[in-house]
Amino acid sequence: MTTLIESNEHKSLREAVAAFAKTHSHTTNAEGNTRLWQAAAKLGYIGVNLPEAYGGGGAGITELSLVLEELGAAGNPLLMMIVSPAICGTVIARFGTEEQKREWLPPLADGTRLMAFGITEPDAGSNSHRITTTARRDAATGDWILTGRKVFVSGVDLADATLIVGRTETVSTKDGRTGNLKPCLFIVPRDTPGFERRPIDMELNAVERQFELTLDDVRLPADALVGDEDAGLLQLFAGLNPERVMTAAFGIGMGRYALAKAVEYARERTVWKTPIGAHQAIAHPLAQAHIDLELARLMMQKAAHLYDAGDDVGAGEAANMAKYAAGEACVKAVDQAVHTLGGNGLTREFGLARLITASRVARIAPVSREMILNYVSHQTLGLPKSY
Repeated sequence: MTTLIESNEHKSLREAVAAFAKTHSHTTNAEGNTRLWQAAAKLGYIGVNLPEAYGGGGAGITELSLVLEELGAAGNPLLMMIVSPAICGTVIARFGTEEQKREWLPPLADGTRLMAFGITEPDAGSNSHRITTTARRDAATGDWILTGRKVFVSGVDLADATLIVGRTETVSTKDGRTGNLKPCLFIVPRDTPGFERRPIDMELNAVERQFELTLDDVRLPADALVGDEDAGLLQLFAGLNPERVMTAAFGIGMGRYALAKAVEYARERTVWKTPIGAHQAIAHPLAQAHIDLELARLMMQKAAHLYDAGDDVGAGEAANMAKYAAGEACVKAVDQAVHTLGGNGLTREFGLARLITASRVARIAPVSREMILNYVSHQTLGLPKSY
C-alpha cells in the first residue's frame, strides 16, 4: 500500500517543496538556476537521498523524485537533480571508497559541488555494448588512462567533475569494440588535462547546456575508479535505474505545470458567455491528461520504492515503465495545454511554447521509448529479440 497512498511524511515534504518552489520565479539563466539550486540544497532537498553520515537526508529516490516533481510542477525543474545526487551520488554512496564518499557526498548534498554523468557516445546510441571509451592501466604508475568521446552530457560547464562510463581494455576487435561489456566508472575532474568539452548547438531551451566530451589520454590516479572494475553492469544500473525514475519525475512535473496553466485558462477564458472549460471538447482532453499523469506517478512511485528497498531487478522493470508512461503523459499534457490556449499557447506570456520541445526530452532521454518497449517485450514478456 505504500506505493498507492503517500505517508504523512511524504505529504508534508511535498507541501513544503511546493511552497518553496512557488516563492521562486521561473529560472531562465544559469545564475538564477544556481540560486535556486543553492536555496533548495540549504533546505536539504538536493541531498535528501544521500546518507546522513555524509550530510544527506538519509532518505531515498522516492523522496528525491518527489522533490523534483514538485519543483517541475511549479515551473522550476532542476535537470541536474537527475544527474548529480540521483546518479552520481547514488553510485558513490553504494560503491565508492570511504575517501570518495568523504570527498564528494557532503558537497553534493549541500549543493556546493555538482557532478555530471557521461555515458552516451556518438556511435553507440542506446547500445551500451558498443561503448568505445577505454581505460587502461599504466603499469609503471598504476594510473588509469582514458580515451574516447561522449555526447549529450548535461551541465558539464556547471559540474566540478564528470562520472565517465568507460570499459577496461580486453581482447577486442580492431576498432576497439567488444560484445562483452565490462563497464567501469571514473571520476574525471573538470580541469583534467586532455579532458575537453564542446557545447552542442541545441534547439532545446534549457538552462543546462549539452556537451560533447573528448578524452585524449586523460590520466587519472588509481583512486579515480569508483567501485570494482569487475562488478560490471551492477554498478552501472545502480545509477541508471534512479535516472529513469527521476526522468519520470521530471516529465510528470512538467506535465502538471502545463496542465495547471491550461486548466486556469479554461476556467477564465469565456466565449459565447461560457467558460471554455465547460465544453467537453476542452474538458475531457484535460481530464485525460490528468489521469495519464496520475497513472505515471503511481508507476514512478512503485519503481522508487522497489529501488529503495534494494530490489534492483524489480526496480529496473518498473523504472523503465515509469519513464515510458511519464514521457507519454508529459508530451500529451503539454500538447493539450498549448491547444487549449490556442494562439496564446504559443506566446512568451504564457510560457507553454518552450515546453513543446522540452517535453520531448522525457520521451527521448536517457533511453528512447522504443528501447523501453524492446526491454519490456524481451525481459517481461519473453519475446525473442530481432537484434
